[in-house]
Amino acid sequence: MRRVIRKSELGFINGMLVDLPSPSSLTYMWGFGSLLGLFLTIQLLTGLFLSMHYVSFIDESFSSVVHIMRDVNGGWMMRVVHSNGASCMFMMMYIHIGRGLYYSSYFKRNTWMSGVSILLLCMGTAFLGYVLPWGQMSFWAATVITNLLSAVPYLGVTLVEWIWGGFSVGDPTLVRFFSFHFLFPFVMVVFVVLHLVFLHDSGSGNFLGLSGDVDKVVFHPYFIYKDLVGFMVGLGLLMTISLWMPYVFMDVENFIPANPMVTPVHIQPEWYFLFAYAILRSVPSKIGGVVALVMSVVILYMLPFFSLAGYGSRSLYFGGEFLFWMLCVVWVMLTWCGACVVEEPFVIYSQVLSIMYFFLMIVVGNFGGLIK
Repeated sequence: MRRVIRKSELGFINGMLVDLPSPSSLTYMWGFGSLLGLFLTIQLLTGLFLSMHYVSFIDESFSSVVHIMRDVNGGWMMRVVHSNGASCMFMMMYIHIGRGLYYSSYFKRNTWMSGVSILLLCMGTAFLGYVLPWGQMSFWAATVITNLLSAVPYLGVTLVEWIWGGFSVGDPTLVRFFSFHFLFPFVMVVFVVLHLVFLHDSGSGNFLGLSGDVDKVVFHPYFIYKDLVGFMVGLGLLMTISLWMPYVFMDVENFIPANPMVTPVHIQPEWYFLFAYAILRSVPSKIGGVVALVMSVVILYMLPFFSLAGYGSRSLYFGGEFLFWMLCVVWVMLTWCGACVVEEPFVIYSQVLSIMYFFLMIVVGNFGGLIK
C-alpha cells in the first residue's frame, strides 16, 4: 500500500520510469520493448520530414522520392534511415515476441493482446509505406495484396474496388494509402501507451519464473542504464546499415518506376512479411490462402486462451525448449521460401513448413513455461 501512495505522489513519469518495482533478474532480452519505443520515435520523426516533400500522385510520386534523395538537404539520410529503421524495428519486434513466447509472457493477457495489436498495426503501416515510392515492386505488391480481398464471399470485388477507389490501382489508391500510412503510427502510439499501462499494472516477468514481490528493485538507475546501452547498440546497428549498405533491404525492381504493362518476374513483399507470404502461397485455394495468411499472425491472440500451463511454470515435458527453437528455425525457413520463386521444390517446402509452423505454435502455446 505504501508503494502505491508513493507512486501517486511522485506523479506519472516518476511512477512509470523511476520508481517502478522491477525484478532484479531482468536481462538485456527485456530491453527490446524500450528499444522499439526509440525506433517508433525515429520512424515518426523521419516520416514527418519525408511527408513534407512527398507527392502522393502516381505521375509524380516516384520523381518526388528521387527529389528527396538528390535535392533536399539531408533528404537521402531521412529516406534511408526511415526505410532501414522499419526493417530494424521489425527485427527487434520479432525478437521481443520470441522472448515473450519463450518465457510465457502471453499469460499477462492484456499486455500480450495490446502487443499483438501493435504488431498488426505495424504490419499494416509498413505495407502502406512500401507502396508509396511507386516503383515496380510497390505497384505490383499493392495490386496482389489488395486483390486478396476478392476472396471474401459476396463482398470481395466490391471491397477491392472500394479500396482502390476505382477499377485498378491508381491515384485514389496512392492518396488514401499515404493518408493511412501517416495516420496509423499515431494510432500505434495510443496502443503503446495502453501496452505500458497494462505492463506496469501486472509487472514485468522474469526468466527465473518468480512471481509476486520477490527481489524487486526500482527501475532507475538499474534498468535505465541497461536501456541506454541497448539504445546505443540499436542506433549503432541502424546507422551502420544506413551509411554502409543503405539499400540492402530494398528490392532492385523498386528502383524502376511503376509500369502496369510490365509484370516483375517474381513479386514479393519486404523480408519481414515473407513468412506470411510463404504460408499464403502454400495453400492452393485462394480463400484458404487468405485465411492461412491472417491466421499466421492472429494465432498469437489465441495463445492465452488455450494454454494448459500458468505463468512462471517450469517446462511440462522433455524437449519443450527444443520445440521453441524448432519454431524459430521453421519461421526462418518460411522467410527463405517466401523469397523463392513459385516452383518445385519450394512449394512443397512451404506447405510442410506451414503445417509445422501452426503445429509448433499451438504446442508451444499449450504447454507454456518453456524454461527449464
